[in-house]
Amino acid sequence: MPELQSPRRNKAWRDLALIAVPAFLLVCLALYAASRYVTPAPPKRVVMSTGAEDGIYHRVGLRYRELLAQQGIDLELRNSNGSAENLARLRDHSTDVELALVQAGLEEHPDPGGLMSLGSVYYEPMWVFYRAGGKEGSARAIDRLSSLQGKRLAVGAEGSGTRSLALQMLQANNMDGAPTQLLPLSGVNAAMALRRGEVDAVFLVGSAELAAVRILLFEQGIRLLHFSRAAAYTKLFDTLSAVTLPQGSIDLVHDVPAVDTTLLATTATVLARDTLHPALAGLLAQAMSEVHGGASKFNEAGAFPRFTSGEYPHSAEAQRQFKNGPPFLQRYLPFWAATLIDRLIVMLLPLLAVVLPVIKMTPSLYTWRIRSRIVRWYGELKLLEQEILAAQRADPLAQQTQQAAFRQRLQAIEYATYTRAMPVSYAEQIYRLRANIDMVRRLLDNPRSH
Repeated sequence: MPELQSPRRNKAWRDLALIAVPAFLLVCLALYAASRYVTPAPPKRVVMSTGAEDGIYHRVGLRYRELLAQQGIDLELRNSNGSAENLARLRDHSTDVELALVQAGLEEHPDPGGLMSLGSVYYEPMWVFYRAGGKEGSARAIDRLSSLQGKRLAVGAEGSGTRSLALQMLQANNMDGAPTQLLPLSGVNAAMALRRGEVDAVFLVGSAELAAVRILLFEQGIRLLHFSRAAAYTKLFDTLSAVTLPQGSIDLVHDVPAVDTTLLATTATVLARDTLHPALAGLLAQAMSEVHGGASKFNEAGAFPRFTSGEYPHSAEAQRQFKNGPPFLQRYLPFWAATLIDRLIVMLLPLLAVVLPVIKMTPSLYTWRIRSRIVRWYGELKLLEQEILAAQRADPLAQQTQQAAFRQRLQAIEYATYTRAMPVSYAEQIYRLRANIDMVRRLLDNPRSH
């Protein structure tokens, strides 16, 4: 037997490395691939464009801010001149505005590019007040916009949502030009002009709490137009709905309004850039449900929030919220913890799909590698034995000349069993192999005994 060197343990480590390193690289690759599908953590701050500081849009924004603050999100509110400016801010990517309250139907042919709807949150009726005429306001009530042909109409400021909707309705009646006069008055200024007789009718869009609406509802000689053809308008404009202001719903004591009045209403819609973090979209949808889920003068409880038109793509997260309520984890955990676990699950599930099989296969691969080495040595030993026997049967003298080569091959096999580090669990097989090597050595040393 040849002189043996000390077994090198690093060979065992090399065997393990040949299995473990590719497995580790495969896990890293799976981790990287999973991370590509995991959204980053939601930001702690988001900016929303609302409206005038004393307006309904701003008050709604304040309620949203209060609810989001409870979940650790800072909702920064930006005042504006109304829907038109809000929409312009959303489209202008040089601003950091990601959310806005916008009047539905603001654009006749809206471009949905880059925007999505989180849902409509309440009705915004179109209030058309007109001077009744006569000394005591006893003139016949009108129920058609066409009756205002040739009159002086306050249709809202340039670029306002009120003006946009009023012009669409006037165009449908072919009365958006002369002799009808369209004046850029809005809000309380328009109401005061109507009281003073400077205009004949006023268009207002908003809730019944608007100051201008409250002024005109109680003003003698001013009447609220009843839309007798409301159904026709809702067919022409898919963002409009017919709503009823019940008799006495504003003031029972003074019976305001004096009769049930049909109005046309658009909706206030929460729009967002489609880059808004999905978790924030879902959280905001929860706030919308809490703020707007109750009843109002124009709708039953649970009617809002909802999707009322297809002007803009609908947020999938908001749809899930309205249909199923908050996600399971957010029902029991703070928002930050629930989103963290959601992100970890998205990353870990595909990762585990790779890690578990790798963990299961690695010991088997290592075992296969060690056993294959022992099997290979047995194969070499078996081949050597067959060649020795063949040489002995052919010509014993010729076998003597080949004995040195046979012995060298036998020693190489034996040398490998001593120098290649093997796990202790395979010691029995190694010792059995060495015993078989000795048997072949005896066959080589004593050819006649076989």
